[in-house]
Amino acid sequence: MTYCAGMLVEQGLVMMADTRTNAGVDDISVYRKLHILARSEDRLIVAASSGNLSVTQLVLSRLEEGLEPLIDDDESRTLARVPSMFRAAELVGEAVAAARKDVGKALSAENIDAGISMLVGGRVGGEKLRLYLIYSAGNFIECHSDAPFLQIGETKYGKPILDRALQWNTPLDEAVKVGLISFDSTMRSNLAVGRPLDIIVIPSDPKQPIIERRIGVDDPYFDDLSARWSMLLGESRAIIPTPPFMQ
Repeated sequence: MTYCAGMLVEQGLVMMADTRTNAGVDDISVYRKLHILARSEDRLIVAASSGNLSVTQLVLSRLEEGLEPLIDDDESRTLARVPSMFRAAELVGEAVAAARKDVGKALSAENIDAGISMLVGGRVGGEKLRLYLIYSAGNFIECHSDAPFLQIGETKYGKPILDRALQWNTPLDEAVKVGLISFDSTMRSNLAVGRPLDIIVIPSDPKQPIIERRIGVDDPYFDDLSARWSMLLGESRAIIPTPPFMQ
């Protein structure tokens, strides 16, 4: 199982993904799910992936090599050439749909789910930061300020934190903190999601530095965050009055 989250606030974009692909007593696999799809002077396009790994790898390989050119063009279509993030989402969606179609029948014959989903975020040229959720069929939706986050994978345990604590005007450092609490809550309830966690923070101001970090299994800040969150939840529960019908 996977949990990935993208948070788009006024000050920037935060994308997080776990790395666990198989959770068992003696079989835990690690695979990077946060991918840099394009990085150059005029663009940064990042994706987080959830779902079938073979289909995901096929999508990433095709995006790297380029999709078939259009009739009136003689060059492969790559994310290095798209003029906007909207076109980037279209290209990724096309690659997802094609990959699932190509291998879907073979996987279905083995009762293997070929579905994947992706979060795609970043900027192209001078446009503002954008974030999209790409579905298995290749269609997509865009993140907006009234609900400034998107999730894929094991979403239900971390969503309440984001619903309550994340707004468009949340400072960027607070958004990172809220995201980590969301992951901590998910990992507490589902052992199939776990560290290491990969994070990228892209400020709205292109002059500000981009932060990339891996939160390891023994990261002291995350351990402290998890312990403090548990303690504060207990303290908050304790000060809420007892239901009057129980007295």
